[in-house]
Amino acid sequence: MRKVRWEKKVLSFLVAAIAMLTMNVSTVFASDDIICGADIGWLSQMEAEGVQWVNDEGVVTDPLILLKDKGVTAVRLRVFVKPSSDFEWTKPDGTVCKLGYTDTTGLLYSAQRAKEHGMKILLDLHYSDYFADPSIQDVPSEWAGASPEELEQYIYDYTVYIMTRLAEINIYPEWVQVGNEVSHGMLFPTGSNTTNDFTQLTRYLNSGYDGVKAVSPESKVVTHLTHGAGIDHFEWFFSNFLTLQGGKTDVIGMSYYPYWMGANDIENLTYNLNEMAAKYGKEVMICETGDYETDPTGTYTLLRGEMNALKTVANNKSIGLFYWEPEANSALLPDEYPLGATKLVGDKTLQFTSALNAFETQPEFLDSECSFEIQNYNSGKALNVAGGSLENYADIEQYKYDRWDSQKWIFEKVDGDYYKITNKNSGKVLDIDGLSTEPGAACIQYDYNEGWNQMWEIIPTPEGQYKIKNRWSGLYLGITNASASDGAACIQMEDDGSNNLRWYFLVTE
Repeated sequence: MRKVRWEKKVLSFLVAAIAMLTMNVSTVFASDDIICGADIGWLSQMEAEGVQWVNDEGVVTDPLILLKDKGVTAVRLRVFVKPSSDFEWTKPDGTVCKLGYTDTTGLLYSAQRAKEHGMKILLDLHYSDYFADPSIQDVPSEWAGASPEELEQYIYDYTVYIMTRLAEINIYPEWVQVGNEVSHGMLFPTGSNTTNDFTQLTRYLNSGYDGVKAVSPESKVVTHLTHGAGIDHFEWFFSNFLTLQGGKTDVIGMSYYPYWMGANDIENLTYNLNEMAAKYGKEVMICETGDYETDPTGTYTLLRGEMNALKTVANNKSIGLFYWEPEANSALLPDEYPLGATKLVGDKTLQFTSALNAFETQPEFLDSECSFEIQNYNSGKALNVAGGSLENYADIEQYKYDRWDSQKWIFEKVDGDYYKITNKNSGKVLDIDGLSTEPGAACIQYDYNEGWNQMWEIIPTPEGQYKIKNRWSGLYLGITNASASDGAACIQMEDDGSNNLRWYFLVTE
């Protein structure tokens, strides 16, 4: 039989004065401000073709000013080695697309313009004459026939050249991508990793890294892969590139497009951001994202989810995200690319939609605007209310995450840096049974009554996860016997330094 709780709220406040003298609330070391950026590679080419942008009142305005007004603080600029003179490219499927004015001259123009607007720069070196992506990594025409050793030197020399040209106008990009979406390699076929041999690819990437640092040691080098929710792919790539081959990078970058994937897998994206930062000690960013231009509400929700995901990354390891070509609109593009963030309001006249309003404010850490899976680092299982119960005293267990509302939790600050943690399904909060201060006491759900046993401190660990500490008992959330089994009970424990006490917070919606 359960112990009956009595006057818990009163009892909690009786010890308040003493506890305030002895307890120390820790600061959560997630990124305070994340970069909200935009890839604007098509912008100057569209302007030359007579496209203009208007503000919400219909007044023609510099699109960079409009982006800044939306909260965009950085731009992503791509550069190709020798793009075609008309700055168009016919894809292998016969589709024609714009490249943007993305030769060296065009890059310098756009970079200077961004600098004048006080924007930071992410430079994207494709090492190709046109777009590079996971399936197309063509060698530039001027490098055709070169040996792998010669290509390594070309990469270094070209990187130094571009960085030097930028330095000549006093621009040193904050971040530089060495390659674009290099999931399956670069400079095919010699730089392919599809046989699980990363030797030559690592040499290419390291050559680019060295070229960046030779001119701008403070610029952070980004290694950018596609499909940011692909946990196994990222682990395969970086265990080979970093651990086995000694690859060089500062930042792990991701693309994330639910539109192309056919589903929003925000939980796995959040996990990937956290795990890459924790395991490899690298900063992380979302280099490309976007969603359907005719659904600004859905795109807004996507961006806020990504921002909240970045906010969960511990120890200040998250940088930000970049919307790919938000200034574009399918009606004005030869390939009708549909993931811009504008609407057509006149002949060659565009207006940004409400999608980018997502960038106008920064979410808080564990913001209550979304719910979270609380995933145990040791077991990989999620906290769940047993049986999906709606009743007080229902036990909290771990269970394989299956998107049940009983596995989704909403965090809300209630006193300083303490949180109440509310189950989305039941509306009840995470609690300790019977006001216990003993190790091994069960975690339950209960109506919120402002008791200290219902308040939790979130503490970042040096390893890159979080501990969850009960304000009343001073003990930590864990799983009984460090079990990895479904149904194992959630209990409070003393800090034993184990993985069992570490947790990830994964955005669920």
